[in-house]
Amino acid sequence: MNSESPADAPAQRCGLVAIVGRPNVGKSTLLNTLVGQKISITSDKAQTTRHRIVGVRTVGAAQFVFVDTPGFQTAHAAALNRTLNRTVQGALADVDAVLFVVEAGRFDLADAKVLALIVEATGGGGAGKPVLLVANKLDQVRRRTDLLPWLKGMQERHPFAEYVPLSARSEADAARLLDIVRPYLPEQPWLYDEDALTDRSERFLAGEIIREKLFRLTGDELPYASTVVIDQFEEEGDLRRIAATIVVERDAHKGMVIGQGGERLKRIGSEARQELERLMDAKVFLELWVKVRSGWADDDAHLRSYGYE
Repeated sequence: MNSESPADAPAQRCGLVAIVGRPNVGKSTLLNTLVGQKISITSDKAQTTRHRIVGVRTVGAAQFVFVDTPGFQTAHAAALNRTLNRTVQGALADVDAVLFVVEAGRFDLADAKVLALIVEATGGGGAGKPVLLVANKLDQVRRRTDLLPWLKGMQERHPFAEYVPLSARSEADAARLLDIVRPYLPEQPWLYDEDALTDRSERFLAGEIIREKLFRLTGDELPYASTVVIDQFEEEGDLRRIAATIVVERDAHKGMVIGQGGERLKRIGSEARQELERLMDAKVFLELWVKVRSGWADDDAHLRSYGYE
């Protein structure tokens, strides 16, 4: 008999790992690949992620609890942006390690501001929490050798614990990243069941998926000050009845969302429903409305009522 006794089995590891970076750098895509299923929405519009979303992946004796954060916003000072930035700062205070996501070969002022935030929140220098430099979009770099001068400059900026070049959509790269992160997880019992994927409810995920379709199908037309509120979420066996309101700031924005003859709103609803049915493995009945709430993104009371902490 060669089976391991419990005493010989590897100790359980579990830790919180923040995924941090400027807007639109690939954080949510990376989280979804690491977890193995879509739990965080993605689009080309900056600031798609607005909440602290936890993704869980358990491999062997190690449980990785990833925290996908909003892109740290420096361009605007609205209440929404201040709330999102507090979410980032709160996440950094709680975690065991940080994945600082940048585009391979690129480092601009927005990246520098995020790095400064990380240094401040994690203890700075090499004595604080480990910060791993994740260079995303490696597939867009023609020659790896082109990255050497850039990497040297990054090492001079901060004593990163690891340097991990990858493509956020690559499952092989995600597996390699998990192996690199594993030693930084403390030895302690798991926080979630072995098959858990996220701490977020189906109701929350429904709002996120609808908002993703809203952003993807309106492109740059619709200002980013728009959100989705779930008014009704009922489970009836294998059926989900969902009613949601898309909140915008102006009447003109309402017209953009509805589209000519209501076609755009119908498409948003259709694509959201199809993805929710795949995600929940259930039949989904979805109703959407559009309402105007002027100034909601700069109103703390409105933000709280819409679920922004």
